[in-house]
Amino acid sequence: MSAVTSAAPSAAMAAQPRAGQKRPTRRVLPGFRLTLGYTVLYLSLIVLVPLSALFLKTFTLTWEQFWLAVTSPRVMASYRLTFGASLFAALVNLVFGLLLAWVLVRYKFPGKKIVDALVDLPFALPTAVAGIALTALLAGNGWIGQYLEPLGIKLAFTPAGVVIALIFIGLPFVVRTVQPVLEDAEKELEEAATSLGATRLQIFTKVIFPHIMPALLTGFAMAFARAIGEYGSVIFIAGNMPMISEITPLIIIGKLEQYDYAGATAVAVVMLVLSFTLLLVINALQAWQRRHLGAAS
Repeated sequence: MSAVTSAAPSAAMAAQPRAGQKRPTRRVLPGFRLTLGYTVLYLSLIVLVPLSALFLKTFTLTWEQFWLAVTSPRVMASYRLTFGASLFAALVNLVFGLLLAWVLVRYKFPGKKIVDALVDLPFALPTAVAGIALTALLAGNGWIGQYLEPLGIKLAFTPAGVVIALIFIGLPFVVRTVQPVLEDAEKELEEAATSLGATRLQIFTKVIFPHIMPALLTGFAMAFARAIGEYGSVIFIAGNMPMISEITPLIIIGKLEQYDYAGATAVAVVMLVLSFTLLLVINALQAWQRRHLGAAS
């Protein structure tokens, strides 16, 4: 019996790591190499291979054919509408998305949970359904359009209708990006600024806004990127009139229906490069903002 009891502590001591030895860590996922390999494979199949096929199909065109395909007057007009409307809609969502997130975080009112749930409606609603609903509201015989058109305000089947559709589908990106940052903001800093005599505007511009600025830029970038590639909610309300209310994704669909695959991929490559460049610029601004805030603190 004594031999058994004396062997137990010795076995326990042997199981413990010696001084200088690292205790083996138990990971939930497999090792780094296997996880990284799976990640790279998955990313290649989902992202890199389709994008590579897009560029390879474009390379079947000569430079002159590519330039003519991407700079025709009809395509250039679609660029102006797509990027202009997407930028304007993202800026509107930047302002009103911040306002809506502020109300949801800082105030309590009846029906708050309903309003919070409605913010996610554009995520759950099929884009085609959203386009049909907006058209039914804003058309000349719609619930809202029938009162606006006699005043000379025409929204449906115009570039203004495109902007409204893009605002609708992009608003949740800003709200859901800024909302958690506002919830985690330290109220003590605002109280300290108030005790030092700062006004509400000074508290917002000097204390709150620098803290939520990276989140705002992220929400803006996501809303802008979503708006550039939006198709379903726009085609119904845009009217799709060439040189007036025709978006670039519709140009690509039209070329595919005409079996002009190389021309469609050429326009798609331009959209991809421009969108990726703009996202890189926005991400660089976010990184600069984080470094600036870190240096200031």
